[in-house]
Amino acid sequence: MKPTIYAPFLSLVALAACNNLYSPSNTPLPPSFSVIRAQGDSLTVADTLNKFRAALGGSLNAPNSPPTDSGRREINWDGVPAALTNVDTFPATFFNVNSKRGVLMSTPGTGLRVDSSAFASINAGLADQFKAFSPKKLFMAVGSNEVEVDFKVAGTTTNGVVKGFGVVFSDVDKAAATRVEYFDANGVELASIASPAHLGAQGFTFVGAVFNSAIVARVLITSGEAALDATITDVSADGTKDLVVMDDFVYGEPQPLPQTSNYSRSL
Repeated sequence: MKPTIYAPFLSLVALAACNNLYSPSNTPLPPSFSVIRAQGDSLTVADTLNKFRAALGGSLNAPNSPPTDSGRREINWDGVPAALTNVDTFPATFFNVNSKRGVLMSTPGTGLRVDSSAFASINAGLADQFKAFSPKKLFMAVGSNEVEVDFKVAGTTTNGVVKGFGVVFSDVDKAAATRVEYFDANGVELASIASPAHLGAQGFTFVGAVFNSAIVARVLITSGEAALDATITDVSADGTKDLVVMDDFVYGEPQPLPQTSNYSRSL
């Protein structure tokens, strides 16, 4: 199946008017952006991911390399140490302190987990549902299906913004149940992009957005309809909920947050 690549979304103007996200009197038009997403096997998604990398521009900046004004960072989980794998206490600061890539993570749940067993260590039946895009570790929140990603200038405490962000999902069965929401530094939602569905177990989808400039301060990722636990069954195995986990994160090099912002919440 060929990837679906969407043209720049200038229709954000209409979205802003409907949702009243931006003050109509003294702010510029909201930023335009391009959506790049796909569903299919690993080769199809890899091809789309390469297009997303090209849209971000520049080269891959290695972990722990100094902040720079161009390029991208990536997280594929496979280099996470064994001591922090298959436990529910993966550090939220790992990818800005231990491996400096400018990302802090949080969840309304009870923790974060990097897993090398396709989450079979949580529920044996999940091994038939999930497959790693870049073998063999996957990522998910504990006690929640939501993860928030906040950006920092790599290896520092300085708030950052990125040009774009994308994520590979494993086993999205229901369209729109999985999505990525993008916010600026004022908390204004810039975009909310649903994942397409890939019917059947162990398929992949990719969701990404690239803006004209670095403006995204955080993203909220909703993975499926429920948190993973020992009893819940995926909808493709006759369960009632679509269970989804994450693999690769790809995003622009975090840039320092500008001292002033052109955007403000409506009153």
